Amino acid sequence: MQNKSYKLTTEIKVIHGGERVKIRDLIDQEIYAEGLKIGKIKDVHIDGEEWKITHFEIELTKEAAKELLGVKTSFRNVLAISAVGPASKAITKDSRINLQVSKGQLRIYLRPP
Repeated sequence: MQNKSYKLTTEIKVIHGGERVKIRDLIDQEIYAEGLKIGKIKDVHIDGEEWKITHFEIELTKEAAKELLGVKTSFRNVLAISAVGPASKAITKDSRINLQVSKGQLRIYLRPP
């Protein structure tokens, strides 16, 4: 049986440093890689079998879209959660998310929604 991924924006909670983080609190969080603002989280994809976050759907900034993918406009893309790393390391006190991969590696973690 093939695992399916579902988009879900509801009250599911994840643990961050011993605290619970609601998915709705992740929406519109800014994502950075090596100081470059990549974009904002617009939705969260959940594995329907294991109930784990698999991807963030992000609205790329124009700057990130040009630098990372060579395109001139901003658009949505799906970012694999493995690029984010553990929440305890990724989420900063100022509520931004720092990716645990370099800008150069980021392309392999992105795909169209």
